[in-house]
Amino acid sequence: MTTRFADPPLTTRFAPSPTGLLHLGHAASALAGWHAARAAGGRFVLRLEDIDPQRCRPDHAQAILVDLAWLGLDWDGAVRVQSAHLAEYRAVLDVLRRRGLLYECFCSRADIAREAKAAASAPHCTPDEAPLYAGTCRGLAPGRRRQRIAAGEPYMLRLDMRAALDSLADADRQLQAQDAATGLHWRCRPERFGDVVLARRDVPASYHLCVTHDDWRQGVTLVVRGEDLRPATDVHRLLQALMGWTPPAWLHHHLLRDRHGRRLAKRDGARTLRAMRADGMTASEVRTLAGFA
Repeated sequence: MTTRFADPPLTTRFAPSPTGLLHLGHAASALAGWHAARAAGGRFVLRLEDIDPQRCRPDHAQAILVDLAWLGLDWDGAVRVQSAHLAEYRAVLDVLRRRGLLYECFCSRADIAREAKAAASAPHCTPDEAPLYAGTCRGLAPGRRRQRIAAGEPYMLRLDMRAALDSLADADRQLQAQDAATGLHWRCRPERFGDVVLARRDVPASYHLCVTHDDWRQGVTLVVRGEDLRPATDVHRLLQALMGWTPPAWLHHHLLRDRHGRRLAKRDGARTLRAMRADGMTASEVRTLAGFA
């Protein structure tokens, strides 16, 4: 495994995915992390989460750097680009595989949705509202698994949630995460997500795996992100416990919303920072709109 950077008093990060241009919600999250780091005399690091080759674009990655600089944000050290570190993610997957915590799953999204619907009148869902995987491929015989791989069937790698939790030492069984705003801890229940996907054929490592590895690798001590990602923290705490990575504290901020009450999102055409700049808005005005005068 790679060597972790030395911990400063506080390290925060901004980790956008270059699947589109930044909007005001991104600006608010980046500014929140940057202000927290600078106020504490700590470090603010930048990461581009471009692990999905089908959706991420180099021009969007470059635009992110331009927009952040225009807002007046600076960052410490080189920008970490996830696609340049695939070997590190494979090393983590190899560790989990050797411990018997991964298995190949040949089910498609359509298969999983059908199984979830057939299992109950009201389909069981994970906290992020995805159909809960029933574990269909968990018990496949090794020989049958090898045959299907050799035949070229597409598959994903899933974490065996039950085995992962059982592998933890007693002291780690009660997983907790710390809320930086209150200093209090909440109980994490990753089992609600079922056997989460950690890699696919077209995406070599999942968001859950990459974000926890990279927060550890970059020495992040405070994760500042939107409240919509709070449920995912449960899975991240499990991966940190499995890999022996020191967990950060978390600060999940409120999301900016449009006039219809919907959170700002790329897929809904949220107005971009580039468009605001083209319309003559200043960086100061945008920072004020984002809640940072």
